[in-house]
Amino acid sequence: MRWFFVGQPKENCDKILALGLEVFEFMHDFKEQMEILCGGAEEVLPLDEFKVKFKRSIDENRPLMVKYGVDPTSPDLHIGHAVSLRKLRQFQKMGHKVILLIGDFTARIGDPSQRSVTRPQLSEDEIKLNAKTYTKQAFKILDEKATIIDHNSRWFSMMSFEDILKLTANFTVARLLERDDFYKRYQENLPIGLHEFLYPVMQGYDSVMLKSDIELGGTDQKFNMLAGRNLQKVYGQKPQVVITMPILEGIDGIQKMSKSLGNHVGLTDKPDDMFGKVMSIPDELMVKYFRLTTGLSKEEIETIKKGLRDGSLHPAEIKRRLAHEIVAQYHGSKMADTAEKEFDAIFKERALPMDIPEANLPSELFEDGKIWIVRLLTYIGFARTNGEARRLIEQGGVKLNNELIESTEINVAVYSGDILQVGKRRFAKLIRF
Repeated sequence: MRWFFVGQPKENCDKILALGLEVFEFMHDFKEQMEILCGGAEEVLPLDEFKVKFKRSIDENRPLMVKYGVDPTSPDLHIGHAVSLRKLRQFQKMGHKVILLIGDFTARIGDPSQRSVTRPQLSEDEIKLNAKTYTKQAFKILDEKATIIDHNSRWFSMMSFEDILKLTANFTVARLLERDDFYKRYQENLPIGLHEFLYPVMQGYDSVMLKSDIELGGTDQKFNMLAGRNLQKVYGQKPQVVITMPILEGIDGIQKMSKSLGNHVGLTDKPDDMFGKVMSIPDELMVKYFRLTTGLSKEEIETIKKGLRDGSLHPAEIKRRLAHEIVAQYHGSKMADTAEKEFDAIFKERALPMDIPEANLPSELFEDGKIWIVRLLTYIGFARTNGEARRLIEQGGVKLNNELIESTEINVAVYSGDILQVGKRRFAKLIRF
């Protein structure tokens, strides 16, 4: 077990020993375990290396070290993050160790993956505040006893400029420009900050410091995780296997789930909010949500898929089951039952129309996540002028999520899936993008 401790801080070594990791109980046979761990993944790179690593871990009775990094750029995790966390939990159930790496140093740069513009840099205080909530929320899914928490500031804050130069010498600008997001911005003459080029370098070096066997992340992290493989080879380590997980679209059905876009379902959302948000997703996303966010078997999901296709299952009822499954996962079955009843009381008994037209709201309309109610009404066409919008509000004819809007001067927070109502017959489902 000596190799296992190299590069680990003393507190991690003590934790590993305390857990008695010399003995493991591996459930199922090798083939079944491989099917479980590869199931739902987009890619396992390279698959043959994964088989060898996995078989050796069983033969040698030692755990694989599975790395998962999260940058605390916002205070909350959502069910999009849970796609990877659920896969990590499968590794834990088979006796392997998860390193939850808090990117408190890389968060100062901001991951440029799938970004068309440079991310705003966060302050150190913002990062620390966000990081405090991450681990607590992650343990809604992960086994705390089988999880090692680390922070990449542990090594990056100690590096000299000379160390950085030596590290960056292992990369070329041409290689970094192979990333789709960098390449597109370069082709379109959009600015790329020099610090952004350092992000994949730093994420790759995280893998060197942790001596990870496997790194798991979304498909948007593929380039960064492969950088880790290359750096591990340079530093004389066996390269990690990269497992990419699908990206979950938000409840708007268009963009990646993100709190900043208002299209997320948070792990700490109240049960009724969580239920209502899931009920607002487009029908075509239901099967994907079942596959990535619930514990239903492949056979059950295939039955649902077939029933939706041939019309034997009603989409509205299947969506209710999906919402119930997700709420029960984080709040328990009783709370899910209550949330479903509350949803019916608000939406079903008050006879909202089944097919509510959508109104798309671009991000530039909002300031700090809010929009002037008068501007909202005129933008989506419920009022031709500001004066008309004011009169509608003053007459008591405007509701947002069934709550009466009483002032013409307020700015309202809007999330994708919210329902705006004017009078008795005009409704719009608001979608932020």
